[in-house]
Order: sequence, then C-alpha cells, then structure tokens
Amino acid sequence: MRFKPMIFSLLDTDLYKFNMNQVIFHKHTNLVGEYHFKCRNHGIVFTQEMLDEINAQIDHLCSLRLTPEELGYLRSIRFIKEDYVEFLRLWHPIRDYVTTSLSKDGELSVIVKGPLFSAMQFEIYLLEIINETYFRMKYDYDELLEGAKEKLASKIESFRNGIYTFKFAEFGARRRLSTEFEEYAIREFAQKTRNMVGTSNVYFAWKYNLTPIGTYAHEYVQMYQGIDSIPLAYTNHYAMKDWYEEYQGDNGTALTDTITTDLFLKDFNRSMVNNYSGVRHDSGDPYVWGEKLIAHYKSYGVDPLTKTLLFSDSLDFNTAQTLYDYFKDKAKVAFGIGTFISNDTPAEPLNIIIKLQYVNGRPVAKLSDSDGKVMCDDEVYLKHLKDSVAFRLAREAQAKEH
Repeated sequence: MRFKPMIFSLLDTDLYKFNMNQVIFHKHTNLVGEYHFKCRNHGIVFTQEMLDEINAQIDHLCSLRLTPEELGYLRSIRFIKEDYVEFLRLWHPIRDYVTTSLSKDGELSVIVKGPLFSAMQFEIYLLEIINETYFRMKYDYDELLEGAKEKLASKIESFRNGIYTFKFAEFGARRRLSTEFEEYAIREFAQKTRNMVGTSNVYFAWKYNLTPIGTYAHEYVQMYQGIDSIPLAYTNHYAMKDWYEEYQGDNGTALTDTITTDLFLKDFNRSMVNNYSGVRHDSGDPYVWGEKLIAHYKSYGVDPLTKTLLFSDSLDFNTAQTLYDYFKDKAKVAFGIGTFISNDTPAEPLNIIIKLQYVNGRPVAKLSDSDGKVMCDDEVYLKHLKDSVAFRLAREAQAKEH
C-alpha cells in the first residue's frame, strides 16, 4: 500500500447507509445485491498502479471492525436500534464480495456482489478510496490540497460576510479529495460559521459533535424492484411503508425521483404526507420540482411551511442561495452539498457512482427526473420499467378524468 489507509473507521461513511441497512436487517435479509461502478466523466484513465493501490486499500478496509466506542456512538443516535447495533458488532466488510479489473484503455471496473445487507455498505468506502487514489496519483496532491484550502477560505468568508445566508449539511464523503481534506473542511465550517447544520459522514459527526444527517438513497427504492411480489410501479409505496414502520416518522425525508417524481406523488398520499417531514430533490429542474411538491402539499391542506424541501443535486453555493431566496417563504428549505465542499480544486472532480444493478439476479434501475442519471445494464428491463411507470400514470390520469 503506497499511501496510509484512506479508511480508518467503518463509521467513515454516510449515515443513510446505516439507516437503510437497519430496514434491510429487520425486513429483507434474503435479498442479494449486485453493484457496479461507473465514472460519468469522459476520457478518464486509471492505471495499473492506481488499481493496485485501490486493491490494497480495499484489503485494509476489510480488516476493520467497529470498536466498542463506535458502536456506543451508533447507539446514541435515537432511531438506531439495539438489535441492529448488536448485528454490527458481528458485521465487517468481506473482501470476496468485491472484484476489480482494468480494461486495456484504462476503464475501471468494480463490482460488489453479496447479501444486500452487506454488499450495500461498500459503496461509500469504495468511492472514497477510488477518488482519493486517483487524485493522489494523477496530480500533485499537495498543490490540489492547497488550492482546495484557498477556495474553502473564500467560501467561508462569504458566509461570514453575509453573501450566503442559507444553512446546509455537508454531503461530501463519496467524492472527496481525501479523508484529510473532508475533515479539514468540516472542521473549518463548524468552527468559523453557524451555517453548517451537520454532516452525512458519521465518523466526523461523532468526532466534532455535529448532527449526523441522512435518510435513504435510490438503492433503497430500487431494491423493491427485485422482490417478486411487488409490482414495479408500486415500489415507492412499499419502500415508504417499510420505512415508516421502521422509524415511525422519525428520520422521515422521502427521496422522490427513483422512478420519477410524478409517479412518487401517486403514492405520497395524505398518510405519507403526514408521516414524512419532507422530501429530497436529486434530479430534474429544482424549481419545477419544488413548485410541484408545494402544490401537492396544498392539495392535502398541508401548509408547505411545515415541510422541508431538501435540495442535493450537484449544488454549489450560488445555486443554493438562489434556491433559498426563491423558496424560503414557501417552505422549509435545506441543502445537502457535497463535491463543491469536499473536492473543489484546480482539477476537474470525478463524477463517480456505484449503483445497485441487480437484486436476487433480477435487473433494477433508477429512472430519475434527468435522462443522464439513468443507469441500467439491461435495456429490455429498462424499457419494461418505463412502460410500467407510464401505464400506471396513464391509467390513474384516465380514472381521474372519469
């Protein structure tokens, strides 16, 4: 291993990994998942030396265990349950679940396959390792770090001067420049402003006494596509139902765009509107989305000012401020901001993802509200999913007319 360990604690991941995993542990331990890595940037080349380092870092990751102190911190999070923490005493990342390879033209392949409750935990750790390895070996890391610190100082000054007035959570773990810089950014914002309300990174939330923030991701809704008894166009319904049964309204921000927001709203009925504290935007036009959700709340007689619109789609601070100014008198407004905080350097950041592709051998997909975010290996299945969504929307529109 050329560099020191990039992951030194199994808490160095996003909170929603534990949130989703707890539901799976209680309700869906029979599911097997397969995740695939993708880099959305064009022309990115990984070298054999990078792959060797990535593999060495994964080996180290799989040697880690949650310590008694780390388990104690998880117990202190009000919606994490004792039986799940006991399970985590036994759990650890299993190296056999991860395979890596490199094509002749330098395209990196990473596949994670295993019981879903274990395979799903690899995503953030692997993205952290891949991203940091790439930037340390492709560039002069010290120059990137210095540039990132200079940009961060300017951003913090803009909050202190009142140019930016919104509050946000740091969501930068998955595409951070390095462990070192994410910690530096979190510490600087926590100490020098009052605008950062917390972080998705569980380890740094613990270390700096910040609020750990997160609910669920697209993979949580996607996994229901792999359950035979659930119709594809109703996966949001079952996902939200299980989530509410698990958390009883605590930890309640719903992600709308896994199989399009329009379909989500069909299942976001009066009960769910009341049960969930807000909704998260991750694709499509944020203004159209926000107005659509506000109208939806009003249709049930719910004051949108009692609900949160959480924006998290590739935000920078200027975009967030503009959204805040537009929506602040219409609803509660929150932001999750990642790469712009954790990897804003003179080099272009990588847009890398690891997405769930199969559950129990069946393909699954995220449709999103943006075509560019669709990811599915099986074109036949993708068409079937789109047709199922379109059929339900058309049928319910027809029923409404009559």
